Amino acid sequence: MGDPVRYEVRGGVAVITLDSPPVNGLGNAVRAGIVRGLQQAEQDAAVRAIVVIGSAKAFSGGADIREFNQPPQAPLLPDVNDEQDRAGKLLLAAIGGFALGGGLELALACHYRIAAPGAQLGLPEVKLGLLPGSGGTQRLPRLVPMAEAAQMMLTGQPVDAEAAAALGLVDAICPGALLEGAVEFAQRLLGDGKGPRRTSALPVRFEGEATPFFAALREKVGRDFRGYPAPLEIVSCLEAAATLPFARGREVERAGFLRLVASPESKALRHAFFAEREAGKIPGLAEDTPPRKIERAAVIGAGTMGGGIAMSFADAGIPVTLIEADAEPLERGRARIAKNYAGSVAKGRLGQAEMDRRLALITPAVGLAAASEADIVVEAVFEQMDVKLEVFRALDAIARPGAILATNTSTLDVDVIAAATGRPRDVLGTHFFSPANVMRLLEVVRGEATADDVLATAMKLGKRLKKVAVVSGVCDGFIGNRMLEKYSQQALLLLDEGASPQQVDAALRQFGMAMGPFAVFDLAGNDIGWEIRKRRARERGVAAAPNVADALCEQGRFGQKTGRGWYRYEEGGRQPLPDPEVDALLAEHRRRSGVQPRAIADQEIVERCVYALVNEGAAILEEGIAQRSSDIDVVYLSGYGFPPFRGGPMFYAGTVGLARVLEAVERFRAGHRGDLWTPAPLLRRLASTNATFEGGSRQA
Repeated sequence: MGDPVRYEVRGGVAVITLDSPPVNGLGNAVRAGIVRGLQQAEQDAAVRAIVVIGSAKAFSGGADIREFNQPPQAPLLPDVNDEQDRAGKLLLAAIGGFALGGGLELALACHYRIAAPGAQLGLPEVKLGLLPGSGGTQRLPRLVPMAEAAQMMLTGQPVDAEAAAALGLVDAICPGALLEGAVEFAQRLLGDGKGPRRTSALPVRFEGEATPFFAALREKVGRDFRGYPAPLEIVSCLEAAATLPFARGREVERAGFLRLVASPESKALRHAFFAEREAGKIPGLAEDTPPRKIERAAVIGAGTMGGGIAMSFADAGIPVTLIEADAEPLERGRARIAKNYAGSVAKGRLGQAEMDRRLALITPAVGLAAASEADIVVEAVFEQMDVKLEVFRALDAIARPGAILATNTSTLDVDVIAAATGRPRDVLGTHFFSPANVMRLLEVVRGEATADDVLATAMKLGKRLKKVAVVSGVCDGFIGNRMLEKYSQQALLLLDEGASPQQVDAALRQFGMAMGPFAVFDLAGNDIGWEIRKRRARERGVAAAPNVADALCEQGRFGQKTGRGWYRYEEGGRQPLPDPEVDALLAEHRRRSGVQPRAIADQEIVERCVYALVNEGAAILEEGIAQRSSDIDVVYLSGYGFPPFRGGPMFYAGTVGLARVLEAVERFRAGHRGDLWTPAPLLRRLASTNATFEGGSRQA
C-alpha cells in the first residue's frame, strides 16, 4: 500500500489528498501525513492556499475506533487541528461523499468548506456513546446555530451538503469536478483578498440566555436518553462553547471525551458496532462464494408478517408477488400494506410518488402457482408444522429450478421442512421479526443440507433489505426464541412467587429493556406462546406444567387484539393498564400451586430474567447454534429490545463477571423451580478462568 496521504501543488494551491480506502479513516499514518502536508505547504513560498480533499466517495469517515483501546500515538487529531489553526495560509476542505465524526472535525478546523452535491456531513459519535472529541462541540456552534448544532450531535444524524450550506457549515457547493472546483474556489478567495478565517476565532452562533436554554436542553436529554451519559456530556460541552473561551471549552470537551471512552456504556456500544459487522462473516464459507440472482420474490401468506415481508422486498426495489389461498384474505393483506404506506406518507417519512412506486412492485395473487417464476419464495403461513409441510411439498412441484425456498418459521425444525422437498439444498430459514418492514433483525437459519451459495445469497439479500442478518443453526427457537423461552419462563415463575406483571415489566424497563415481557406478550398475542407451549409439551412427551399464562389464555385474554391480556386496554388504545381480574387470577393460581407469595426485589427480577438469557446463550454457543457470542448480542440488540448501552446479554455478562453470574445461577437452583436452572458447561469453564464469552480475560 502506498502513502495514505499525497501532496502536490496546483497553481499556487497545495493539495493534500487523503488516500486510505475505503473511508479515509484518520488512523495514525493519515494524521501524520496531514501534518507533514500542512507543514510543507507553510514552508513553500510559492504556495498561497491549501486544499484538503479525500476521494469522490469519502472525504473521511473519522477515527479508527479500534485505536480507542490502544495507547495513543502522536499526532492525535487535536494535534492535527492545532496545526490547522496555526496555518498562516488559507485552508480549504473539499468534501466529497461524506465527512463524518473526526472527518468533519478535520473539515471544521479548515478556514472554508466546499462540498459536492449530496455530500453527507455529520458527527455520529453519540451512537458509540462518545462525543466529538477534537473540537467538534466547540467549532460546530461557531458555524451553525446552537440549536441545530445540538440536534446534529445529539441525534448523530448527518445533513446533506445543501442543508449544510443553508446552515452555514458549507461555504459553497461544487457541482463539477471537486478538486478543480476547490482549487478555483481557493484562488477566487485569494483574488478577493480573503485570508485565513479560523473557526476557533469566530463567535458562537447563539442568542438568548445560556442558563435557561441549557437547563431546558438538559432536562429533555435526561428524559429522552435514559441510561446514556454521552448526550448530557455533549450538552455540557455546548454550554462551555457558549460561555467559555475556545481553549477552555476544548479542555471541557477533551475531559468529557476521555470519561466517555472509558465508560461501560461506550464500550458496550463499540462492541455492538463491531459485532454487527462481524455477524456477516461466516466461518467455512468462502467470501467469494457467488450468490444466486434475486430479481423477483414471492411471499406466501398475506397476514401481518407476510405483508411486512412483502413491503421489505418492495422497499428494496425488488418486485414481489404476495400470495394467499383466497381472495378475501389477500385483499385484507393488500389493504393493510396500503394503509401502512399511507401512514408513512402522512407522517412525512415517504413521498406519495415513492409510495405508489413501492405499491406497484407488490403483485397480489391467489394460489401457489403465482410463485413459479420467483427467485426466492418466503413462506409466512401459520406456525404449525403440518401447514408448512403442505406448502413446501406444493412449492417443490411449482418453483423453478434453482429457486430458494425459505421458511419464516420462528421455532420449527427447518431440516424437517427441507426434507419435505426434493431440493433440501435450496431450503433455509429466514426468520423475520414483526413488523417485518420495520424490525432490523433477520435470523438466517442454515439447515443441515443448505447449500453454501443459498446461505451466501440470503446474507446478501439481508443487506439489500437493510436487515442485520445473523446465521443460526437449527434448533427449537433458533437463537433468539430459544433464549426467550428461558427468559419468559423466569418472568412467569416470578409471578408464581408474588411479583406482579407491572413490577416485572417496570424492573426490566429500568434495566433498559425497550418493553417488559408481559407488555410484549400482550403485543405479540398470548395465544402464540400458548400454541408453542402446547407443541413443545407434545413433542417432549410430557404433560404441560400448570402455567398461569395458559390459565390467562383459557379466559380468552390474548392481549391487545382482544383488549385484555396481562393488562387491560381501552377501546382503540395501546396503553397497558393494571387489571384486578389478573390479580385475582394470580392469587388463585398461587393458592392451587401451594406457593406462598413473598416480596421480590427488582434486582432479583433482573438477574433471573437476564441470567436466564445468558445461561441459555452459553449453551447455544457451545452447541454451535450461534457462530460467536457477539452474534447472540446482535440478535438481542436488533430484535428483542435489549438495551444497546449494555452491549447485549453475553457482553453484559462479561461486564458483571461470569463468576458472579454462575454464583447467581447456583443460588437460583436452590429456589422455586430450581430444577429449571442447570448451569451451562461453557459458563462454568469460563467463570473458573475469569474469562468472557469473547474469549479474553475480563478487564477490571
